[in-house]
Amino acid sequence: MSAVLPVPTLAQAVLGQAHRVKSLQAPAHAPEWKQMLEELGFVAGEHVAVLARAMPGADPLVVRIGQSTFALRRAEADCVLLEGGASGGLTAPIDAATDAATGQAGAAHA
Repeated sequence: MSAVLPVPTLAQAVLGQAHRVKSLQAPAHAPEWKQMLEELGFVAGEHVAVLARAMPGADPLVVRIGQSTFALRRAEADCVLLEGGASGGLTAPIDAATDAATGQAGAAHA
């Protein structure tokens, strides 16, 4: 009997691993977060990656969505559901230093 794995969220993503947004799910206490995230570009199918986590506590996260970079609180990043499971990430890692140096944000996305 196989266990059903929960849908991974952006807050759980491995640093530098490219993913695609599956959907957004705002908590009941903050339904406005869904609209805020959509306005920032977190829409289904968009490429997304976590570039860094603050220390200590890993909050906030530095996140690249498309060609933009934002800081999100972990609770907000938990609203972003990612496609696939552990192997659902895209194959190309995100190199924030290279992207910033070349000005080609998102070039590493497959």
